[in-house]
Amino acid sequence: MKDYIRSVFDVVAESPFIPLEMHAKKGVLAVEKLAEAMEAYCSGNQAVLEERTEEIDKLEHDADKLKQKIRAGIPSSVKLPVDKKDLLSFLKQQDSIADFAQAAAYWMNLRPCKTLPEEIKNGFLELMGASLKTTRLYDELAGELYKLLATSFSKEEIKETMTIIPEVEKLEHDVDVLETALLKKIFENEEAIGGAGVCHLMGLVERIGGVADKSASSADRLRTMILKR
Repeated sequence: MKDYIRSVFDVVAESPFIPLEMHAKKGVLAVEKLAEAMEAYCSGNQAVLEERTEEIDKLEHDADKLKQKIRAGIPSSVKLPVDKKDLLSFLKQQDSIADFAQAAAYWMNLRPCKTLPEEIKNGFLELMGASLKTTRLYDELAGELYKLLATSFSKEEIKETMTIIPEVEKLEHDVDVLETALLKKIFENEEAIGGAGVCHLMGLVERIGGVADKSASSADRLRTMILKR
């Protein structure tokens, strides 16, 4: 199997799995910057919020360039140790992590956070922390993919990788629970926040929770890709 992988990558010129791991890193870095943006948003520090948004923009752009590089580096005439369609489906989900981080940062910049009750600010910080935790664990999972290739998809390595996926999904479920609790707090404070404020915060909850959701979806696609190979 190792000789097979080596011969394939000699034709392709570069393993698509190396930039794939780099692509995952861009996503988690974007979410880490988003966590810093959230802290700035909740404290009313617009300057830092704008700086982090620009940094997230760059990371998302870098992730897009890597995505195109990976797509271009997989000729249809070359067989890979995993199904090409599964690989591209996996890549699409993984790319959405940085997309959601960018969307959340943009959304924060649309409306200031000056009059939000502290319980809602704390709710957003907790939600952001849980989403970041999910993405970091997913990043660890994505790093296992190249190990699988290096060991020719040994049963032991596959088993170890598969144990991480339910953990990512469990963390994503925890994020869903926090989303519901935060939305409840938002509606309870509707009079103080106002209708437009409620709509804005609902959108922000959706985008931050989407980061964790896309991490879990990527983990699921990774499982499919490995099991179907």
